[in-house]
Amino acid sequence: MRGDQLVQLLAPDGTRTPDPEYEPWVEDVDADRLVALYEDLVVVRRLDVEATALQRQGQLGLWPPLLGQEAAQVGSARVLRRDDFVFSSYRENAVAYCRGVDLTDMVKVWRGTANSGWDPFAVGMATPQIIIGAQTLHATGWAIGAVKDGTDAVAVAYFGDGATSQGDVNEAMVFSASFRAPVVFFCQNNQWAISEPVGLQAVRPLADRAPGFGIPSVRVDGNDVLAVMAVTRQALDRARRGEGPTFVEAVTYRMGPHTTSDDPTRYVDPADREVWAARDPLLRVERLLEREGLLDDQVTTAVKQAADSAARRMRAGCLGLTAPEPLSLFDHVYATPSSWLERQRSQYAAYLAMYEDGDGTAAQDGAR
Repeated sequence: MRGDQLVQLLAPDGTRTPDPEYEPWVEDVDADRLVALYEDLVVVRRLDVEATALQRQGQLGLWPPLLGQEAAQVGSARVLRRDDFVFSSYRENAVAYCRGVDLTDMVKVWRGTANSGWDPFAVGMATPQIIIGAQTLHATGWAIGAVKDGTDAVAVAYFGDGATSQGDVNEAMVFSASFRAPVVFFCQNNQWAISEPVGLQAVRPLADRAPGFGIPSVRVDGNDVLAVMAVTRQALDRARRGEGPTFVEAVTYRMGPHTTSDDPTRYVDPADREVWAARDPLLRVERLLEREGLLDDQVTTAVKQAADSAARRMRAGCLGLTAPEPLSLFDHVYATPSSWLERQRSQYAAYLAMYEDGDGTAAQDGAR
């Protein structure tokens, strides 16, 4: 743990940066693993572009782009065990991809056909939390439960720089430090809390906040997939040994809008964006592969085909989603139905009946 110093193993020009403390944590990343990481980065960026296009075409109501943050998400997600559990915000779609979430399930909520995208227990990842920072409390509770169950599984809570000013995040850190909960607090500092720069809420690095709670912290180049892997592995190892939580600040940059309803041209200095574009997480891995003679035509073609195939599956799955029956809204509110819920269901059914066609079929579009 290094305070203000930024951990980096891969420079923007694709050269390796010597680091005796963190290099051992990625010694197993051989040529095949490096190519696989590159494919992950390319695929999740392609999926993000496809989902953004679907929203622009009116097929999704909203989409939170992750452009520029691929390395922070892929690098951390790919070192998790299957029995670890992820608690994320709404932007961690690359983490969801790495955890094995079905591509159609990623867009269900954003298309408005489901209240929840996937089965959390099938993939070891809770569905996205929209309330800023609330997932850190969920992660802390799960982690304490894991300890009581006698396992060494770890909870990982993803959140942005803006969330660090939320009470929930600070309360989660207090609780996890007090009970030595096996949690990795993974903050993606993408420099913007919607339209407000991180400097407006923090005059010091965000990682400096955690030691005040008794939690060690580390700042890592969030556009360096190898460095992210290394610091996350170290944090996971610490948690598994019963030494409690770690706070990781992955310093990256949100290259696109906060969501597709946002216009970043109103508040982003184009010069700043150019600086961060030169630190692109995909380009630096690509340059490393080129330096080591691993990026030939065969690899390039295979990676592009994998990305395009994933995008086609996401699009087809999205367009194939059908609207649920209106009354299904009440199906899974409680495990056991109650008279109170049944009364609401009956009242809503009567409301829908007002829009029935002559043949008795509800005109669902109008009712919605």
